[in-house]
Amino acid sequence: MLNLLRFREVADYSGFPHLAPSAPVSGAAAYDQYVRHTLPFLAASGGSVQFFGTGGPYFIGPPDERWDLVMLIRQSSIQDFFAFASNEEYQAGIGHRTAALEDSRLLPLVDRPLP
Repeated sequence: MLNLLRFREVADYSGFPHLAPSAPVSGAAAYDQYVRHTLPFLAASGGSVQFFGTGGPYFIGPPDERWDLVMLIRQSSIQDFFAFASNEEYQAGIGHRTAALEDSRLLPLVDRPLP
């Protein structure tokens, strides 16, 4: 799954006050908290992070569009992904993701051989 992520300047924990840190944090810092919370659940479901990197300006693409972070997640099946995503313990920390993100895209991908 390809994740394209755009962070808020300041994380918005208004919907998740029980997760909010004692002082305001950036969207990037809130997302880092989400990643730390999520990695054990991802690994337990058979998933892994294949790529984790910062975005930059497009060579080809809309000049006013930006993605701050790009992740490529490998999961063995869509069923395993849905099992991961519906795990109640994982769900308990998803507010960090919501607080962090201004916008995002999640694109499922399927391996195929080169022609």
